[in-house]
Amino acid sequence: MTLLVVGLSHRSAPVSVLERAALAPEARGKLLQDAVSAEPVTESAVLSTCNRIELYADVDKFHAGVAELSTLLARHSGAGLEELTPYLYVHYEDRAVHHLFSVACGLDSMVVGEGQILGQIKDALAVAQELHTAGRLLNDLFQQALRVGKRAHSETGIDKAGQSLVTFGLEQLADGQDVETWAHGKRALVIGAGSMSSLAATTLVRAGIGELIVANRTVERADRLVQILAEAGSPGAAKALTARAAAMTSVPDELALADIVVSCTGATGLVLAGEMVAAAREGNTAPLALLDLAMPRDIDAAVHRIEGAHLVDIESLADASADAPMAADVDKVRGIVSDEVAAFGAAQRAAHITPTVVALRTMAADVVAGEITRLDGRLPDLDDKQRAEITQTVRRVVDKLLHAPTVRVKQLASEPGGAGYADALRELFDLDPQTVAAVSRADTRADRHDARERA
Repeated sequence: MTLLVVGLSHRSAPVSVLERAALAPEARGKLLQDAVSAEPVTESAVLSTCNRIELYADVDKFHAGVAELSTLLARHSGAGLEELTPYLYVHYEDRAVHHLFSVACGLDSMVVGEGQILGQIKDALAVAQELHTAGRLLNDLFQQALRVGKRAHSETGIDKAGQSLVTFGLEQLADGQDVETWAHGKRALVIGAGSMSSLAATTLVRAGIGELIVANRTVERADRLVQILAEAGSPGAAKALTARAAAMTSVPDELALADIVVSCTGATGLVLAGEMVAAAREGNTAPLALLDLAMPRDIDAAVHRIEGAHLVDIESLADASADAPMAADVDKVRGIVSDEVAAFGAAQRAAHITPTVVALRTMAADVVAGEITRLDGRLPDLDDKQRAEITQTVRRVVDKLLHAPTVRVKQLASEPGGAGYADALRELFDLDPQTVAAVSRADTRADRHDARERA
């Protein structure tokens, strides 16, 4: 296994660096395609969220792989390589598996235990499958990470250790009050109609706000979100809730009357400049709560200085989450991660020897076929029944002789340090390396076909 991950997150880099390094949605596909075009890389996937950017790859050379992935991250993000390098972390083989499984369980999240990361991992895999940059290794890895994350949430109380970034941010705005009590009847403006904005709108509706306005560059997407929320309804929502879509051009007008603003767009510049918010709130002394979940930020940090405005952004959430309590179930999740990493490694090592075993059995079948052909020449008077019985007998003998060693070699290969058993098997039976490679290539083509079908 040659799995490598290079990335940076809220744990390794300040928010200012994460903002500059953020990948635009259209840049992610180009990054993946450039990665698999690079010499040391055969597969790639990128996990890009509001507080992490990670490039996963199957590489054939460690140092060349690290250099290539680091360069690619810098090239496709808004930060230079010299700026990124001090904050990049590198994980290889089992440590890379352990990292992704921990991420999937919410152990590496800004808010420990949050479950939204599972959807982001699923999206990362879907993009890699759609672009055909994920082969056997990354398909297996990301699908297993999703299963591990779901297992952690179903078998432990990790959900109690934290919540989604949206909920955590609203709790910070509520400043000690219950979110439902604080938000009840208020007028909320949600800017953006993506997954995070949709989650924010849903959470606010459930908290019982009185009015919801969704503003988006594409008004149709905003209107679709409003319709979904209206159809879903919520027992916690205010009975008189009204919801509507709005164009981005109307945001200044909506700001003038809003009590709560949540923004999470894919914009590369500020969506709400300090001057815009100040002008919109002129003459309005009512409190204004703003939650900025975008990376890079949507809302100007200068909003802090506007009278009555309370801004919570990714940076302040990172500071607040450092003091969040850790649940006892975190230790259980860590145990699950360790067990699953060991199981994944064993499965990958066992799969590594499979082409050699297949090649051995193919060689044995060819030997049997050759000997039966030779027997036909020496005993031409054999009838079909006799020939079939002899053929079956020879095949049974060969299968019985190969059964125990092939089963045992798979078991040995699955253990740590078992990679050399495939080489030993090839040497002992003088297997043609090209035949083994052909089996591997066939498996890879089948895996990519399956990935395209799943996509």
